[in-house]
Amino acid sequence: MPTTPLPLRHLCLAVALAALPALAGAQAPAVTEADYARAERLISYAAQPLVDHALTRIDWLDATHVAYVDHDAKGNRLLQLDTSTGKTAPLFKQAALITSLNKLLKTGDKPLKADTFAPVVKVTADGRYRLNVRDTAVVCDARARCSNLYAKDKPEPGVLSPDKRSEAFIRDWNLWVRDLASGQETQLTRDGVENFGYATDNAGWQHTDNAIVAWSPDSRKIATFQQDQRKTGDMYLVSTKLGHPELQAWKYPLAGDKDVTMIERVIIDVPTRSVLRLKTPPDQHRSTLCDDVSCSPGLWDDVKWAPDSKTLAFASTSRFHKQTWLRIADASTGAVRTAFDETVKTYYESGQVAANWAYLPASNEAVWFSERSDWGQLYLYDLATGQPKRAITSGEGNVTELLRVDPVTRTAWFVGVGRSAGVDPYYQQLWKVSLDGGEPVLLTPEPANHSIALSPDGARFVDTYSTSVTPPVTLLREAGDGRTVSTMATADITRLKAAGWVPPEPITVKARDGKTTLYGLMFKPTNFDPTRKYPVIDYVYPGPQTGSVRGRSFLAGHGDNQSLAELGFIVIAIDGMGTPWRSKRFHDTWYADMGDNTLPDQVAGLKELGQRYPWIDLDRVGIWGHSGGGNASTGAMLRYPDFFKVAWSESGNHDNRGYEDDWAEKYHGEHIVNTDGTSNYDDQANANHASKLKGRLMLVHGTLDDNVPPYLTLLVADALIKANKNFDMLMLPNAKHGYGDLTPYVTRRRWDYFVQYLLGATPPAQYQMQPMPAN
Repeated sequence: MPTTPLPLRHLCLAVALAALPALAGAQAPAVTEADYARAERLISYAAQPLVDHALTRIDWLDATHVAYVDHDAKGNRLLQLDTSTGKTAPLFKQAALITSLNKLLKTGDKPLKADTFAPVVKVTADGRYRLNVRDTAVVCDARARCSNLYAKDKPEPGVLSPDKRSEAFIRDWNLWVRDLASGQETQLTRDGVENFGYATDNAGWQHTDNAIVAWSPDSRKIATFQQDQRKTGDMYLVSTKLGHPELQAWKYPLAGDKDVTMIERVIIDVPTRSVLRLKTPPDQHRSTLCDDVSCSPGLWDDVKWAPDSKTLAFASTSRFHKQTWLRIADASTGAVRTAFDETVKTYYESGQVAANWAYLPASNEAVWFSERSDWGQLYLYDLATGQPKRAITSGEGNVTELLRVDPVTRTAWFVGVGRSAGVDPYYQQLWKVSLDGGEPVLLTPEPANHSIALSPDGARFVDTYSTSVTPPVTLLREAGDGRTVSTMATADITRLKAAGWVPPEPITVKARDGKTTLYGLMFKPTNFDPTRKYPVIDYVYPGPQTGSVRGRSFLAGHGDNQSLAELGFIVIAIDGMGTPWRSKRFHDTWYADMGDNTLPDQVAGLKELGQRYPWIDLDRVGIWGHSGGGNASTGAMLRYPDFFKVAWSESGNHDNRGYEDDWAEKYHGEHIVNTDGTSNYDDQANANHASKLKGRLMLVHGTLDDNVPPYLTLLVADALIKANKNFDMLMLPNAKHGYGDLTPYVTRRRWDYFVQYLLGATPPAQYQMQPMPAN
């Protein structure tokens, strides 16, 4: 039947189904435009540029040169440190570089600006610098003379070979290589077809043009796969525009689907263009690290080549992540043998930051990560027998990232948490340990969160450390003993303080069990008055792959947590049970019960804080979150309707039966339908609890969200309508999972919502937020 065209992109559709009375309480002070302006100054993208000399984009160009971005009131500067001499120099003349790139990229009314320009820099085979700028690959010489890396404007994205002379890319579902010096392109495979293509990165929420490959160290072979989606179900999204809408369709398997994405592993000899299929059955489209076969663009995390390029180790993971096998392939014959496997009752992960295992063919060993002791530790395995030789690490605390294993010195460098007594269990620190026994040696003793960039030869590392309340210091250190070689930068927050910034307060509370300590942050208004009663807003992200606190390093804004506090709230973020980086038992708290969403811990923690601080008003509790936090915040209103009074829920995966298979089946398990039609997934679905809603709920979703499909929010809306419940809804035309240019509008609407319905005040009418920075 005919339909009326929807408005243009930047008009957001707000559906207000009823106006519940604003929550009473002590009379709220007026909230003015000046309050909103003060709050806006402290939002993350406005506050972070006020931090000077907090180094970013730290990247080793070779064993003795490290590039990084420094920042001060004049803007960003691309610098290079020569670690052999200790001298620092500009990588380019910044003004000349910006001018050259703006001209090359024809940026028009959205030019690159020095104050926010921070590209990733790599060195090419001919000694020039490769920069990725606004999705364009550019090469520049030291005099800032820049050109497109490719002959055509928008070539397929490629994965660089170790010798930096070639890159692999996908065209028409087949794998090709491009010679970077000549531009010559060579087709490597010829039988790839739609839904059965090579190296494709398009199963579920992740669907890009990136090739997923693992180049051999000699740059002559490529390990990849042919991805079979021929029976996989589709996902659909429809654009909002005048005239005929555009339909987006791609393969998106769901939890419980009979047919899901599979991969057939191959090794391609680049010079001869021959394709060798490994002699092993098709594998599940899984990894040991994340909910995709690739956890970083272009990388295949669970594949490790031998240094001589003759053999290949890879990890295969079962559909529900309960079993993982380490296998070794002969790159010349395709023969595959299973070295060993690991089985767990819930799900196996090789870490949170990296796939924490290493292949040591010279000694026929492997370093393997396991949580079998309830903590994430490293083990040395004999690949001949498939048996563990010894535990490399032990005790409490986790290995979070295995950075390097030196097979000659038999030393491993790893980042760990919870291993130092008296230190926040979430602070990352660098350690080294012998594969042959002995206690790990701490290389970064400062009680802070350390971010490490290890040099390619493993001799030195750049260490940036900070806490949520202390700004970062960046050091160059020796990897052998952690000795400081030089101080590269000490951040200065003078300008940030002048804008009114105050640090968040670290907090601890007890979990649902009354015993386990939980960690979080509390944000108070800069004009805090202890004689007042403040409503509280709980910012929530339940995980299970991360938590609500958003990291332990120094952040100027923490999203808009401080901004919300400026409007008259206490804002709380607590990492509840079920989030990572604690014990395996802690992480598994609500396995197969995803409706939990850490909510029992949020409630317990907020009640404890309310008893501790008389200025917290537990009669006025709000909650908000995005994605998993959108799911959790709606769930809070439906499962704890007498405690939470107002929720703002963005882009929530409100029923994991409608989300991609890998995520749901990893954390909730196999979808089992009973003979009466009920299933083990019923309780986690927010729609099934719609009748319990009492307070004020806003549902928000982008109509082109290709991560969490928008119909998951519409299913909740449908259930609320059928339950005769009042609620609010904001659908964002053509917005994806992140809201892009619409972010300031959504942020202002969120502030208005809490000011009106939780604070009980009137927000300034249609306050105009500044656009986000163009870069």
